[in-house]
Amino acid sequence: MSEAAPHARTTELLARALEASPGETITIGEFLDPLGERAFGFLVLILAIPNFIPVPIGVGGVMGVLVIYVGAQMLLGFEHPWLLRAIRRHGMKRARVERFVTRLTPLLRWLEHVCRPRLQALTRQPAHRISGFLLVLVGVALALPIPFTNYVFGVLLVVYAVALIERDGAALVIAWLASVAAAIALLTLSGAAIDAVHKLF
Repeated sequence: MSEAAPHARTTELLARALEASPGETITIGEFLDPLGERAFGFLVLILAIPNFIPVPIGVGGVMGVLVIYVGAQMLLGFEHPWLLRAIRRHGMKRARVERFVTRLTPLLRWLEHVCRPRLQALTRQPAHRISGFLLVLVGVALALPIPFTNYVFGVLLVVYAVALIERDGAALVIAWLASVAAAIALLTLSGAAIDAVHKLF
């Protein structure tokens, strides 16, 4: 099933995904396929969530690698996320998916109110590659063992996710600029840290 309406809102797409799979079990592939290119946004949103939850050290590294994986596919021009067959066929209980969608709906409704489809060319190929490249950089930065940066990159990932899901090119430009600023700040801090170490020894 593909996107029938170019301006369909996120909640509408989720409803379609559930309607397309009436069984008691829904595979990840069945859930993501109706979302088209917007599936990238949902994956980024899912990867952003752990950055706001107190979790063991090292999770940022795992999330960073997964962000790189998603960003690399966008950079290479994929129109839809490619997942391993075992992951695509992984079944989820319909009731659990419906609960997840129900809990997420208020947030999505608010985002739909704030964001709107604009400058949509920036949310599709070939501009999609720019987002992919910058997401790879964000993933690399997230994977580095730098304290207290998970929240910053988590917020950045949320902006990317919302922009991609709602096809808001203006929000995407903000995410691009923030990514460049974060990269410059990270390089500056890294250089200062290296100089400090050299002075000590």
